[in-house]
Amino acid sequence: MKNKFIQGLLLLCSMCSSVVAFAQTDLDAIMMGKRQLCIGPMYSYSSWNNYWEGTLKRDNQNLGTVSTQMFSVMGAYGVSDKLNILFGAPYVKTKASAGTLHSMSGVQDLNLFVKWMPIEQKLGPGTFSLYTIGAVSLPLTNYVADYLPLSIGLRSKTASARLMLDYEWNSIFATVSGTYVARDNINIDRNSYYTDHLILSNQVEMPDASNFNFRAGYRSEKLIAEAVVNKWTTLGGFDITRNNMPFPSNRMNATVAGVNVKYVVTNDHALSLVFGGNKTVAGRNVGQSTTYYGSVFYIIEFAKKSTTKSPAKKS
Repeated sequence: MKNKFIQGLLLLCSMCSSVVAFAQTDLDAIMMGKRQLCIGPMYSYSSWNNYWEGTLKRDNQNLGTVSTQMFSVMGAYGVSDKLNILFGAPYVKTKASAGTLHSMSGVQDLNLFVKWMPIEQKLGPGTFSLYTIGAVSLPLTNYVADYLPLSIGLRSKTASARLMLDYEWNSIFATVSGTYVARDNINIDRNSYYTDHLILSNQVEMPDASNFNFRAGYRSEKLIAEAVVNKWTTLGGFDITRNNMPFPSNRMNATVAGVNVKYVVTNDHALSLVFGGNKTVAGRNVGQSTTYYGSVFYIIEFAKKSTTKSPAKKS
């Protein structure tokens, strides 16, 4: 369950990827029950032909349409009703429909999250909950980062901390969270490069980032339907220069709006379908991408009790 965000992710807002959100992730107010493992495959497709070069929105006939496919296995395990561990590791494939830049593919980053709900209590007519989430990501392969917009990632080790608040009343909910992401420097395959000045080094200082997420909608044991707005902001960096390729330490900002739906198929709540989409509505040095995704998740019950507890409502 990466955000894409993450990830995940973190994925999160480069020229070759988009923010993706799913049910039962680090970005929502859903917890797996104790000794439950929710796991399943996910597929997403993202594409864009317009992008922001700094604040200038334009297209590029040498790129055409840039598309990204992501295949992943994601999971969440309930250490307790209030403490969950989440993980994901995607395989990413990129392609440009025009020009001479070749496609890239490979396994990207491992993403690990620890999600804790220290507070859940009645407040007025509804229920208020507070969550804290810590996360780390690290590249699983030595993929090329300095080949945007077709790189499969930025190859930077990251650590993040998130605070999340949720309020639910009669199956109507609103969730808001804020995240700080610290990113490690990366090494590239050249001994000099130009940002806003010449740097004689193969090491690139990666600016940290922040992420703001708001979601609201309907939440029951069988169905979750929500609207989501996600704002990713790079805390530093520089703009793409005119008619130049993007660079890993560019300022990459993106505001993404979308919808997510989760439907529980079986009466024992073990099998569920998740699908949705989103679009980048504002940005800086990122593609104006449209993303669609779907996944199937299955809950494996390790507890001795025979009935599966639905994760659709908070524990």
